[in-house]
Amino acid sequence: MRESTTGVSPRGLMYLVLILLPMLAQAADPLPAWRESPSRSAIVAFVEAVSQQGGPDYVAPAERIAVFDNDGTLWSEQPLYFEVLFAMDEVKRLAPEHPEWRTQQPFKAVLESDHQALAAQGMEGLLKIVAATHSGMSSADFIARSRSWLASARHPRTGKPYTEMVFQPMLELLAYLRDNGFKTYIVSGGEVSFMRAFAEEVYGIPPEQVIGTTFAATFQDQQGTLSIQRLPKIQHNDDGPGKPVSIDWIIGRRPILAFGNSDGDLQMLQWTMAGPGRRFAGLVHHTDAHREWAYDRTSKVGHLDKALDQARAKGWTVVDMAGEWRRVYPFEAP
Repeated sequence: MRESTTGVSPRGLMYLVLILLPMLAQAADPLPAWRESPSRSAIVAFVEAVSQQGGPDYVAPAERIAVFDNDGTLWSEQPLYFEVLFAMDEVKRLAPEHPEWRTQQPFKAVLESDHQALAAQGMEGLLKIVAATHSGMSSADFIARSRSWLASARHPRTGKPYTEMVFQPMLELLAYLRDNGFKTYIVSGGEVSFMRAFAEEVYGIPPEQVIGTTFAATFQDQQGTLSIQRLPKIQHNDDGPGKPVSIDWIIGRRPILAFGNSDGDLQMLQWTMAGPGRRFAGLVHHTDAHREWAYDRTSKVGHLDKALDQARAKGWTVVDMAGEWRRVYPFEAP
């Protein structure tokens, strides 16, 4: 049998091609962590339709706005929202400066790891904890504290940094959209500066495209040292109906694609789908108790009830995490 000019026999070349073809196919696939499934097909069909110049559903690049919730949509949110875990750790770190916290709720419950007493404080108690740990400093100092915590803290179940608890399929989706002329935004109930501390490095989303809950702030000039000081008052709650308001204020364009995972994202999905032309609404449904968590209607974290019903009634895309994702996290073996 004759050898080719490369020194490889035709049979060897055939074997080489058989080995390389699957690898090349995987390299060309922009969504390798997604199984062939209804959700993947719906995403690809939508992106191809709106980016096909001259097609009936073509959307100019300037109008290709995609918005994503963060907690439970781009990274995990169990056993508690990661920002809440940050706030609780900050209470413990700052406790020596606040001896009164040892007898004051909800701080006493945090310091004693009394989860029952903490739960009894409800949303009012949580807001006190967040206000105490997210204000009274400059924006720059708060971002530095957030980054320090993210660099050292570890998830209680996996032992991984929180910034590795991101969803590999959603990282691929963000990149796929940007490769097709989309501008990707985070629109989350999380505090905006906390998310800006990691969003660009982890998601490739710059600070100006991160929208979240904001604290009131004031400009300060202390003998020539300029800063933006954070005040203990929430200026805008970017959850539920607050999300479309933020989109209107900050982006100024209605998105054509929106992804969420809970009832807190319902109004954002509704707002996106209410516009003209072809549009896409997606929900990440947490169905994987083995690799992640399984929860929806009865969960206190990431509660998904009304949005799930509306998604099924209106034909929105509901991503079955267990069935449609080959990988959940980047650290999993492909």
